[in-house]
Amino acid sequence: MGLKCGIVGLTNSGKTTMFNCISNTKAAVTEFAYSTNKSNIGVCAVPDERLTHINTFIKADKLVFANLDLVDIPGLAKGASTGAGIGNSFLADVRLCDALIHVLRCFDNPALPHEEGSVDPVRDIEIVDFELQVKDLEQVERKIAKVEKAAKVGDKTAKHDLEVLLKYKAHLEGFQNVRTLEVTPDEHNVVADMMLLTEKPVMFVCNVNDDDAATGNAYSEAVKKYVEENGGTMLVIAAKIESEIAELESEEDRKAFLEDVGLTEPGVNKVIRAAYKMLDLISFFTVGGKENRAWTIHRGMLAPQAAGVIHSDLERGFIRAEVIKYDDLAALGSELKCKEAGKLYVEGKNYEVQDGDILHIRFNV
Repeated sequence: MGLKCGIVGLTNSGKTTMFNCISNTKAAVTEFAYSTNKSNIGVCAVPDERLTHINTFIKADKLVFANLDLVDIPGLAKGASTGAGIGNSFLADVRLCDALIHVLRCFDNPALPHEEGSVDPVRDIEIVDFELQVKDLEQVERKIAKVEKAAKVGDKTAKHDLEVLLKYKAHLEGFQNVRTLEVTPDEHNVVADMMLLTEKPVMFVCNVNDDDAATGNAYSEAVKKYVEENGGTMLVIAAKIESEIAELESEEDRKAFLEDVGLTEPGVNKVIRAAYKMLDLISFFTVGGKENRAWTIHRGMLAPQAAGVIHSDLERGFIRAEVIKYDDLAALGSELKCKEAGKLYVEGKNYEVQDGDILHIRFNV
């Protein structure tokens, strides 16, 4: 679907290491600030045990998991909104993302000094937020200047838009992110084309030392408190351990490594699933033949739209969808048994596809 999740953070926070753990693209990792001025682009498979389980009932030549696009955005610096560090190139890349994974440094390392002189992840959140708020405010003020001219000559639409824009302006001037502003759908339409930076959903990932991978530490606890007070999602990851796990080829070796550090699964799997949820995405499945495959759609999509994700012809010629729920297949063990038990449903154009649905699309073009 072309949705992008941007990985952001201050320089030397461990975000590129995180990107390498998750993505099929490997980027160079250094201990120098601003060692790159280009974003790295990659794709990651969304872990889904349901698809693996389906393959035990309905065999296929290969499994194809849902994908999520990732953008590793170069490290931010205080003053980026005025050109510090790599400045506006960072902010331009953020604008093109649909959601953000904010990697926070929650570890001490004298050999890798923090740019601000000390480790304080809550302060780092506020630094990034401020830089994004400044750019959003600049955008809103530019649009206000344009709309004011039309409002002065009596344009009713312009008057309404001006009131809405002033509401956004006041919120940003109070050092608040746009995503925390309560607006109606009509009000949101006024700024929808602006792709405001602080409107994007964000997840905080606390990058801790190896010893704190399972339990977190005082730094991650401070972030947890911040999230409880301000909203959002947070996870604790030890990026260095995750990078070592990612290098292991054997599933048994990975499992043994995880047990040694007190983890039940790679932390990056949790990050990917949380990002998927943050974007309000769900998966449906097509099975049988050459591949069993997971497809990504927005929650709330109707069956013809979901069919269109597979191929435009399926949406254009949609007749009906034959639906089996994943839980029913898992419980009964085959499509035939689901059909015999009345668990195969025939749905029309108004059916809202649910997470985990197994679809067979009937169409005619």
